[in-house]
Amino acid sequence: MKKSDISAFFAILQAANPHPRTELEYSSHFELLTAVLLSAQATDVGVNKATRKLFPVANTPRAILDLGQEGLEGYIQTIGLYRSKARHLLQTCRILLEQYGGEVPATREALEALPGVGRKTANVVLNVAFGQPTMAVDTHIFRVGNRTGLAPGATPLAVEQGLLKRIPKEYLQHAHHWLILLGRYVCQARKPRCWECSVAAYCDFKPKTEQT
Repeated sequence: MKKSDISAFFAILQAANPHPRTELEYSSHFELLTAVLLSAQATDVGVNKATRKLFPVANTPRAILDLGQEGLEGYIQTIGLYRSKARHLLQTCRILLEQYGGEVPATREALEALPGVGRKTANVVLNVAFGQPTMAVDTHIFRVGNRTGLAPGATPLAVEQGLLKRIPKEYLQHAHHWLILLGRYVCQARKPRCWECSVAAYCDFKPKTEQT
């Protein structure tokens, strides 16, 4: 994608959705961290289904710890890898209580040191909870970055770095949400829905698909 086309690309996405939000449901920084931790290799729909039952019962580090491993697993067993995620979440809750007074830290280093929290999860929390212009590259953004020519790269980190370098500053705050939604609903893996894509004119993907 030509550098001159990137501003137009994001201006269109912004006009259609000026204030994009994560599709994960949460009402606190801790609930957000929990939901993102649980969302690895799982859908937002599946995570929301589980947390709608979990959060009314336990939505603080202390309350999660009080559930214990088996109790927590009972609420999240519909999510993939739920046993290891329960273990990581309990370990994270203990660290939050012991080191941060039960609050979610606002630095990448502190977040990535938490069990079960990788770079992508940290980027989501930093962006959504703390307003930092980070780029959380999931499978959708990785695909969109490569397919459109916006930021080609062989690894998620390469795509992340390319996006941060190429996206104009005024769009960085919400860029990862726009790209996730584009990849999830339009620029899909098996057959991109080019015929209904608002930014198809700026995309390098050829040949464009047609509705059948």
